[in-house]
Amino acid sequence: MNDAGLTPEQTGQVVDIAMELARSGRTEQLAEFVDHGLPVDSADPDANTLLMLAAYHGHAGTVSALLDRGANPDLRNARDQAPLAGALFKGEDEIVALLRAAGADLDAGTPSARAAAAMFGREHLLAG
Repeated sequence: MNDAGLTPEQTGQVVDIAMELARSGRTEQLAEFVDHGLPVDSADPDANTLLMLAAYHGHAGTVSALLDRGANPDLRNARDQAPLAGALFKGEDEIVALLRAAGADLDAGTPSARAAAAMFGREHLLAG
């Protein structure tokens, strides 16, 4: 993204804005950022990606848009948490289905999606 001639501080500000767009489910605006050069797997200082934040906050449309733009469903944050396990924890069935369709690894992260599903009685979401 620094190809746009932004200083590191400006780049950080753009990423911060994008993180808030992901967190709040402002899909169209976030998609514009990505479509204009923001790396789809941008992450905050805790290694939470745009996809992780959108998934955790229950924004299926945003998750879908990010996956359509090539977001990696298996990138883990600094606590070794993957988006799929977070969606299971939050009870976001639609997002679980989207991440599974994108090939999310059921064994990635701590806890893994399999472990999270077992903990919260949502094993049926991983069947099939």
